[in-house]
Amino acid sequence: MQNLTAFKEYVSTPRKVVILTHFKPDADALGSSLGLAGYLKKKGHAVTVITPSDYPDFIGWMPGNEQVMVFQKEKPAPCANAIAAADLIFCLDFSSLNRINELGEMVRQSPVKKVLIDHHLEPEKFADFEQWDGTAASTAELVFQLIVELGDRDLVDSNMADCLYAGIMTDTGGFRHSNTNYRVFQTVADLVQRGANPYKVSKLIYETNSLERLRLMGYVLWEKLQVLPEYRTAYIVLTSDELKRFGSQTGDTEGLVNYGLSIKGIKLSVIISDRKDNIKLSLRSLGEFSVNEMARAHFQGGGHRNAAGGQSNLPLDQTVKKFLELLPQYKDQLLAD
Repeated sequence: MQNLTAFKEYVSTPRKVVILTHFKPDADALGSSLGLAGYLKKKGHAVTVITPSDYPDFIGWMPGNEQVMVFQKEKPAPCANAIAAADLIFCLDFSSLNRINELGEMVRQSPVKKVLIDHHLEPEKFADFEQWDGTAASTAELVFQLIVELGDRDLVDSNMADCLYAGIMTDTGGFRHSNTNYRVFQTVADLVQRGANPYKVSKLIYETNSLERLRLMGYVLWEKLQVLPEYRTAYIVLTSDELKRFGSQTGDTEGLVNYGLSIKGIKLSVIISDRKDNIKLSLRSLGEFSVNEMARAHFQGGGHRNAAGGQSNLPLDQTVKKFLELLPQYKDQLLAD
């Protein structure tokens, strides 16, 4: 961390701490937040974890989940009051305050010290302390790294280790993505030594499905997956009626975009879904093709080179039309080896 000595001195006094993570948290967002919360509580801080929205049931098992405040469910007063009363605010797994929607302006206006822990590209400069590394596989990895830098590795217990392990496991795609390196294995080895249970965590996240989610997956793969070999692209479009038909809950479409990318010869995979507020896009790529750049340039989003998200305020059909009309300008990159 930059200014580690100053940060260590600042957190040596018990404080009222708020930990925030991004809209529609995934396992890395929630796992890093709850892992950090467990550590800070052991150091004597009063900690509140706030998420801007709900999150999938398959990460709700994480220790400390029952104390998380969900802004959409409890807004506006309890979350706003917690932020207003905070002495220190941590921002985890997002690089820009607009990723926490209305909460972003509350954080921006707060006069207290702020800490950014994140691995997404091009972070916004709003924090007093930064644990940022664009080459890190996950935010959970950076949280554990910070705890070690503070000399408190031995404070990590099995509950904290499970949360942090879950974040690393999912953001590396079960240790299959190109961001899986020796540092990842060193970190998860340390976490297993501290009590993380790989079998339990993977079972809870990857093998705990509702019947509706499995039926949605089957429908998507049979009816909705489109392939454009001339652009080495696969894409899926889901309407609000289709999501409603299968009783889709938060997290039910997570991972579907990876099926397109698993097709031999495909370099870009995108899922475009019609949500209540706007159109959401999830983009994945192989090799040097940057979906981060595509999302930033055209869909108000960003993320990593090979994994990014975006959104559109256009209707679904116009968003799909826009995406398809972009492909010719990226054709050379998509066809390059």
